[in-house]
Amino acid sequence: MKKLLLTAAVVAFGLSNAQIAKGTTYLSGTVGYSSVEDNNEDTKDDNFAVVPTVGYFVAPNLAVGLGVGYASTSKKENFNNGYDKNTNAAFVVEPFARKYWTLGDKLYIFGQLSVPMHFGNEKSEENVNNTTVSQKVNYNSFGVSVKPGLDYFLNKNWTIEATIGEFGYSTSKYDIDGAKNVNNFNFGLNLANVGVGVKYVFAK
Repeated sequence: MKKLLLTAAVVAFGLSNAQIAKGTTYLSGTVGYSSVEDNNEDTKDDNFAVVPTVGYFVAPNLAVGLGVGYASTSKKENFNNGYDKNTNAAFVVEPFARKYWTLGDKLYIFGQLSVPMHFGNEKSEENVNNTTVSQKVNYNSFGVSVKPGLDYFLNKNWTIEATIGEFGYSTSKYDIDGAKNVNNFNFGLNLANVGVGVKYVFAK
């Protein structure tokens, strides 16, 4: 027991030493594409996103930053005499703040608070007997999101980071007369919602 307490004390003492310095800048972001076809349901889902991010440490272990990019989703369902297709495309702006806590000389845990904003459109398309009817609606959305994560420094310039789950809320407003806001809540540490990426740090 004494050895365990001594080890914990040594680790706790070590945690207070390593910090990411004020004035440090980093580049990261999201780049992803997926395409899933279900032959049983005769559907196809496509997802694409590219959102580069820049962060700046305004204090030791405390960074603020901004992500700007583009994201789209598409789902197509075929049936005997035609198909249904729904597409969503948006310009993404996401300011954020991220707080780090030291777990070791190279390993950190962080919590990120962001305000994702999407400005885009949704397009629905229905084709029956080679006759196509489509509708396009503009929308904008605003949200608040909290993500926990881990960051491991491979060296002074490169890190691998992972986020696990998300706690958040968003509301969307569609450009349709009389349309009500659409509200979404997302809470959970879901291993199916794990994001892994790399980050380049301009070490001082």
